[in-house]
Amino acid sequence: MKNTKQPNPRRLHSLLRGALMFISVMMISVVAHADDFKDVEGKYLDVMQEGKARLRYMYEFDNSTKEKALETYKVYYHVMDETGEDTITKGAADKYTHHRGIFLGWNKLTHNGQLSDLWHMGGGAVQKHNKILVQEADEAKSVLSTQIDWFMKGGETQCIEEIRTVTVYHTDDAHLLMDFESKLKAIEGDVTLAGDPEHAGFQYRPHQGVFENKSAKYLFHQAGIDPKKDKDLPWVAETYDLRGKKYTVQHMNHSDNPKGAIYSAYRDYGRFGCFVETEIKQGETLTLKYRIRITLAETPSVDEMNTRYSQFTTAY
Repeated sequence: MKNTKQPNPRRLHSLLRGALMFISVMMISVVAHADDFKDVEGKYLDVMQEGKARLRYMYEFDNSTKEKALETYKVYYHVMDETGEDTITKGAADKYTHHRGIFLGWNKLTHNGQLSDLWHMGGGAVQKHNKILVQEADEAKSVLSTQIDWFMKGGETQCIEEIRTVTVYHTDDAHLLMDFESKLKAIEGDVTLAGDPEHAGFQYRPHQGVFENKSAKYLFHQAGIDPKKDKDLPWVAETYDLRGKKYTVQHMNHSDNPKGAIYSAYRDYGRFGCFVETEIKQGETLTLKYRIRITLAETPSVDEMNTRYSQFTTAY
């Protein structure tokens, strides 16, 4: 005997509505995230916002000629302007070629008793992109995590395996809001990170145009700060003029980072950043955390920047 029981109309309606909602969410997700990243293979990877490049991961490595090796011996990040077509940070060449966008390094790195310059990248030292580990985005943020291998002078002995993660937040109240986390693992021996505030640490270098107009000025979390003497500053900000616009860059040093940090924050061409000396034992990992917040036009007040720093340390 056949089963003549009819389907429950309410049940069918509920199932159909659920299916339509699922399809709608999937379609929105695909449309919203189709252009979250844009890779120019072997050269750079753009983190996109609203169809425009916002942060550019410069990962090319080419030692086929002396010129190409000089151009590609370190990994760094460009900050793009509002159009997504031009940079507001400096790349290779120009004054102080080793200053490049947002970058990390130490000019006196010791590994098993051998000294190398992982700042100027002298003698064939190199920071080499290995692979992408995470590349994902949602409505709130984009995350890019990569492995970067550090080699001593000569380019053959690896001293550090770095897992570097940048998180770019999709926000309307900043041109760029970026968290930078670096996990530095000592490979095949102990590592000492040393040098001086002018030639080591986590640094930001504005576009070459700022070297020419000498417009960089600095702000601190309270009055009376001397960056050459005062240590463990929570943040330092700089303003600079470029192509008729004013940018403010707030560089934040997380309270979890090693103590004794000194900010280099006085050059009129705008290279500034946070330097710390520390050691990493064989097989151990040092974690460093920073935040970069860039705004246009009116410079935020010191009170606002103090609040922004508190939000960084409490949320991350």
